[in-house]
Amino acid sequence: MKTIKNLLFGLLIFSALSTAAKGKPFEVKVTGEGNPILLFPGFACTGEVWDATVVELSKKYECHVFTFAGFGDVAAIEKPWLPKIKEGVVSYISENELENPVLLGHSLGGALALWMAAEGNSYKELIIVDALPSTGVLMRPDFKSEYMVYDSPYNKQLLAMNDTDFEAMVVQMASGMTKEKSNQEIIKNWMILADKETYVYGYTDLLKLDLREDLSKINAPVTILAATEPYGLEMAKSTYDLQYKALAEYTIDFANGSSHFIMYDQPQWFIKNLKNALKN
Repeated sequence: MKTIKNLLFGLLIFSALSTAAKGKPFEVKVTGEGNPILLFPGFACTGEVWDATVVELSKKYECHVFTFAGFGDVAAIEKPWLPKIKEGVVSYISENELENPVLLGHSLGGALALWMAAEGNSYKELIIVDALPSTGVLMRPDFKSEYMVYDSPYNKQLLAMNDTDFEAMVVQMASGMTKEKSNQEIIKNWMILADKETYVYGYTDLLKLDLREDLSKINAPVTILAATEPYGLEMAKSTYDLQYKALAEYTIDFANGSSHFIMYDQPQWFIKNLKNALKN
């Protein structure tokens, strides 16, 4: 009997360790009451990017704010990173019995929302903030998903980069994502804090994702809030028209003069248009 008890205890310990080793694909902070809204941050960002947004939305809605594995203080998970994030969010909705939630996503988070809506029709509405169904197309004109692999010279170079060079790179990147220096500093620090392999391989997952044709499967209403910088309004319009042409119907508003983080560059415009989208 003692042997059996020891065996069962051992199995329980092994199961607990296995679960811990697998890790969670995200952490969620819930604020407010009402109809649920899931808020997905962009790549390398934490849920704090939505702090000002949640102050407003939580007055009428139940806000579920995500921070994905490998970012902030959330432990990293094994790759493939983005598919596990998507599967985890779908399970989270089911386990918490969230009926017809609104999906609000910035950048990577917007692509995630599109991916979920292309595979399921249980979402009330999508609000996409400066996000495209295929980021990889921007990187190379002959883009194909199979070109994006983990074992690439570029990824090896990033993984081998020392801290000083990596910081110099992300400082340059952050400077083009928002106007104010203080917000650039926030974004830079998120990138530095990110788990290095998640930063490298997770971005490969995003580049590999191509939803342009799958947009035709989306039935939920879609509102896009888009930035115009760095290439101007006409180029932004052209890019969005081309990438979203398979989506039967959507509403798009451009934040003229804003960089990628619209919620930072034009906060009043952003909240106003966000509330309008939710009303409609």
